Amino acid sequence: MAQQRPCVVLIFGGQSTEHQVSCLTAAGVAKAIDTERFEVHGVGISPSGTWHRIDLPAIAELRTEGRRLPELDDTLPRATLVRNPEGVLLVTRDGDRLLDPVRVDVAFVLLHGAYGEDGTIQGHLEMLGLPYVGSGVMASAIGMDKHFMKVVLEAAGLPVGPYEVVLPSEWQWGREQICDRISGKLDYPLFVKPARGGSSVGITRVTDPNKLAEAIDEAREVDPKVVVEQGFVGAREVECAVLGPIGSDTDEHAAVRTSRPGEIVVHTESAFYDFDAKYLPGEGQVELRIPADLDAETEQAVRTMACACFAALGCEGLARVDYFLTAQGRIVVNEVNTMPGFTELSMFPSLWQVSGLDYQGLIADLIEQAMRRPNTVVR
Repeated sequence: MAQQRPCVVLIFGGQSTEHQVSCLTAAGVAKAIDTERFEVHGVGISPSGTWHRIDLPAIAELRTEGRRLPELDDTLPRATLVRNPEGVLLVTRDGDRLLDPVRVDVAFVLLHGAYGEDGTIQGHLEMLGLPYVGSGVMASAIGMDKHFMKVVLEAAGLPVGPYEVVLPSEWQWGREQICDRISGKLDYPLFVKPARGGSSVGITRVTDPNKLAEAIDEAREVDPKVVVEQGFVGAREVECAVLGPIGSDTDEHAAVRTSRPGEIVVHTESAFYDFDAKYLPGEGQVELRIPADLDAETEQAVRTMACACFAALGCEGLARVDYFLTAQGRIVVNEVNTMPGFTELSMFPSLWQVSGLDYQGLIADLIEQAMRRPNTVVR
């Protein structure tokens, strides 16, 4: 009798500003996942927050057309995950009826941003008792919040750049004072970011103090809490991919793994790796140098620090650690991304490709890690 394939549900889309990016990530995974090894189903969450059942071929067809990125609508059959004594079921909702149940073994969460990368859906899956790819509730929440991420990294003795936080309450009564405080403490150029956002949505590079308040207002449209970071003039942007242990704690494969680092080179006047440069690139705008041209000592330092960041946040499964290599030779952690872009052309899988693990193998590796996740449901 043939062994039953583990059943994987891909969860993607979502309500965040990164909905479209998540759709691209899901399409890449759908095209590459080994369907002989895994039975695969899909749940697409529309911008309205409605869960829909979507099959693998339909996910694989999601793509960018011109400058238009894919987006889900609410015409697909509705779906939900339910728990019963036999396990977790993916079902289609038709009014008050639950149809076409499929028992699922693991969730591959491909959501970026709010309600997907911030610990919320991870908490839902924990309550269901369904293993899932990636970091748990706490690491996801900390990794999503650039303020608290920096606090944790600093507490672990890891280097982060100068920054200031603009809290929602203080901006209401002290706009001018806050801008003066920031300009007095940080050197321009500044990068103004939503504290809990990604894919460069809502981020502005500011060189003129008179434009700072406007940039903070723009970031606040994504998140009322804002982080203002001091830019590093002449720095190189280097990224390193991290995978959790492939084996149990008792075997030789229990160590966290790192890829060869890569470098992002942006050939624009501002040298800012913004949303368009990431997902709607013009010819020659962005160059991904994989692997990065680093001396052996610097590469090892980057990889060692990536492991330390992974441990400091309590990450699981995967992460991408982004750095600045300053003109003075310092390595500074920019951020830790617990659900990096995951299309076949994204930096994270590309780094593993040059490190000896292809895209299909990377997907399988993450699913196998997730299936070893302890079931935390209290019985």
